[in-house]
Amino acid sequence: MKFMKLGSNPDTFQDDGNEVSIAATELVSDVTVRIGTTRFYLHKFPLLSKCARFQKMIPTTGDENIEIQTHDIPGGAKAFEICAKFCYGMIVTLNAYNVTAARCAAEYLEMHETVDKGNLIYKIDVFLGSSIFRSWKDSIIVLGTTKAHLPWSEDLKLVSHCIDSIASKASTDTSKVEWSYSYNRKKLPTENGLDLEWNGVKKQQFVPHDWWAEDLTDLDIDSYKQVITAIKTKGMVPKDVIGEAIKAYTYKKLPSLSKVSMVHGDAKVRAMLVTITCLLPSEKGSVSCSFLLKLLKATNLLKCGELCRKELMKRIGRQLDEASVSDLLIPTVDGETTVYDIDMILSIVEEFVRQDNKNAQKHNGGEVDGHVQAPSASMIKVAKIVDGYLAEVAKDPNTPILKFIHLAETMSVNSRPVHDGLYRAIDMYLKEHPSLGKSDKKKLCSLMDCKKLSPDACAHAVQNERLPLRTVVQVLYHEQTRASAAVTIRADSICVGSYESSRSGATTNTEDEWDGVMAVEDLSLSKTTKLDDADKNHCNGKIGSNGKAKGGATPKKAALGKTTTPSKGQSGERSSSDSSDSAILQKLELPKRTPSRSTKPTAA
Repeated sequence: MKFMKLGSNPDTFQDDGNEVSIAATELVSDVTVRIGTTRFYLHKFPLLSKCARFQKMIPTTGDENIEIQTHDIPGGAKAFEICAKFCYGMIVTLNAYNVTAARCAAEYLEMHETVDKGNLIYKIDVFLGSSIFRSWKDSIIVLGTTKAHLPWSEDLKLVSHCIDSIASKASTDTSKVEWSYSYNRKKLPTENGLDLEWNGVKKQQFVPHDWWAEDLTDLDIDSYKQVITAIKTKGMVPKDVIGEAIKAYTYKKLPSLSKVSMVHGDAKVRAMLVTITCLLPSEKGSVSCSFLLKLLKATNLLKCGELCRKELMKRIGRQLDEASVSDLLIPTVDGETTVYDIDMILSIVEEFVRQDNKNAQKHNGGEVDGHVQAPSASMIKVAKIVDGYLAEVAKDPNTPILKFIHLAETMSVNSRPVHDGLYRAIDMYLKEHPSLGKSDKKKLCSLMDCKKLSPDACAHAVQNERLPLRTVVQVLYHEQTRASAAVTIRADSICVGSYESSRSGATTNTEDEWDGVMAVEDLSLSKTTKLDDADKNHCNGKIGSNGKAKGGATPKKAALGKTTTPSKGQSGERSSSDSSDSAILQKLELPKRTPSRSTKPTAA
């Protein structure tokens, strides 16, 4: 830390313990200066020789003791004591901690060059320009002291000079940083006087890009805002570095940011959160999505205002693919029935979809054709995140089914290559809402595409007593279709020479038939049997008497295996299912569902 000593006379100011300071000299004091509860017993001549303000207040003639009372001197009694000692020529030490108060007090007392050459204002200004503003650490310290002396420190441009000094140093290329740049982080070996050498060659000191971030966390939010704004204006620091600096400042000032136990109704915290939100760089990726969601959670909890909340939601929507499910679990405010704020997440997802569609149109030159565009990688990620979020909110008994469906439908159909996550969320909702009506169950299950379920999910679904019978039939049918296709592929691989004749027309349009309004009443396992017979006819002599292809395995029918019957509590609903569902089961010639609770169906 830089410092400056003024004066040469010994310090003879004394304090008798009653907040009274006396200049111990042979002359009796003739001026009493009262500042608050502190009295200074001084002499006219030293004060009048340096302070123009006292020249206006103290008469030069008369022997009576003059008492001056002032309450508005910046810096109070401590700052005035520095000025008074300077008037007596006593030794005064100025440093980063007291120079602001001394400079403001000297301005108040009008200690200019016109009164006396080499006066206190001139000497302090030289010290500030030659030492303080050239030092990284001292500039931060001085800026931190200016708030206590407003508006004097602003009028004297102490604030602006400190901000410009700090912003200029933070914007300096790291290869040119030669000063001892940090007092908060652990010092580098070179700062401890240790030279790093390798084969006799001195290594260049490595300075991290965010070397300045931690030191600025000592500033109050108003000063910090001014510094970050100045750094942004210079345009030399990358946006992601600025974002990380703001993140470090936030965690330093609000260590409980991500905790629900934050103080409600704290005006200072609310103001700080709003300011931090406004300071965040607008560029995508300048801060992590997780940090943005923590800010949103805090602003929502402390009710920081609609504008702040919408700004954060917009930023989060642009990089939602970076989020995790746990980050999205934002609690509702008082008065809401649900545990988590589903409406807020819905708005964020809708914002992401808008941005993704906008980027897709821009990528395609604004042209829209009749083909369905393939989903972007980020869209697929977000769909997976949304499914995970749905599974979490499904555990809340108060989650409305309409909100659940609306959020699930926000993602496009082709954004989910696999529907296992969506099936898990639906199953969780059915489990936590056992009183759900039949029509609502059908609406819920219609969200997923049975053709996009993995074999493991299908195996679970066909034995899931919570699913409507129609949904189970759909899963069974698609499993049968998948098994039939597998038989065809095996036969084709064996009968390479008769590839075209081995493809039975009976299996080419079954998917389309299912997509048309439940047109599977005419389908049965006999089609699969006919397919097997056709394969045998085409490959005569290549299939053994037991019906197995040589060198190949018997076609599996695990997905069409034994299923479970509904429990007694659900028999009423199952019995009330459409008659077409039962007819389909009969056409498929499937075994009746037994009370088995195994996770995989028994092979047929």
